Amino acid sequence: MPFVSIRISGSATKDQKSGIVADVTQSLVQRLGKNPAAVQIVIEEVSTENYGAGGQLLVDRDAPKTPPTTQAQEDAHAEPSR
Repeated sequence: MPFVSIRISGSATKDQKSGIVADVTQSLVQRLGKNPAAVQIVIEEVSTENYGAGGQLLVDRDAPKTPPTTQAQEDAHAEPSR
C-alpha cells in the first residue's frame, strides 16, 4: 500500500489539493501498477512563519517590500513646505 506525504509552504485550496491527490494517485497507478483504492496521500500545509530557507523565514523573505517614503508622503494632510 503506497503512502505519500506531501508538505507545502503556505496553503492551497480544497480544489488544488483534490487535484494533487488525483494526479499523484494516477501516477502511482500508471507507473507502479498500484490499486488506486490502496493509495493514501497526506497533504500537510506548513505556515510560512514555521518554515525557513536560506537563513530566514519564508514569511519574511516573501513579504512585500515597501519603498522608503518622505515625511511629506507620510502625512498627506501636512501643510506644504514653503
